[in-house]
Amino acid sequence: MTSLKSIETKLNDIFKGLPAMPDSGKESLVKAWPYIALIFGILQLIAAWSLWRLTSYAERLSNLVALYTATNPLSSYDKTIIYLGVIMLVVDAVILLMAYPHLVTRSRKGWDLLFLAALVNVGGGVVQIFINGRGFGSFIFGLLGSAVGFYLLFQVRAKYSKGSAASS
Repeated sequence: MTSLKSIETKLNDIFKGLPAMPDSGKESLVKAWPYIALIFGILQLIAAWSLWRLTSYAERLSNLVALYTATNPLSSYDKTIIYLGVIMLVVDAVILLMAYPHLVTRSRKGWDLLFLAALVNVGGGVVQIFINGRGFGSFIFGLLGSAVGFYLLFQVRAKYSKGSAASS
């Protein structure tokens, strides 16, 4: 947990020098964030399930091709990386769904869970580098998206209290 706090401190130092959002924008984001977390948590679970099913079908097809051609289009390395990506999607989705009730009450725990989900998302971007056909471009776009997410997170951090509910 102390390593997360040190990452948070370092990122805060980076993002505090950027232009601040207007207070009305921060308030709107704080009101919308629980629903955004809920929707994206559900969508990520659906995406993980679909990707797992697609990968299992591709794996069976790959094994069939290997049976007749003696070459397997999907290596065990490819499968491992893809399944690792699915696991990261599920972990991110669970964190977002866990954050929902805390975000509704504006608890600091909700913000902390969003921060953790953003870090998992960066890890997912790193994994994408190793997926055949995805590569460095996906990693760069993932980092840009994560940077925007971190900017928004640090803009509204003060709106979340240490207790169970913040005053509006």
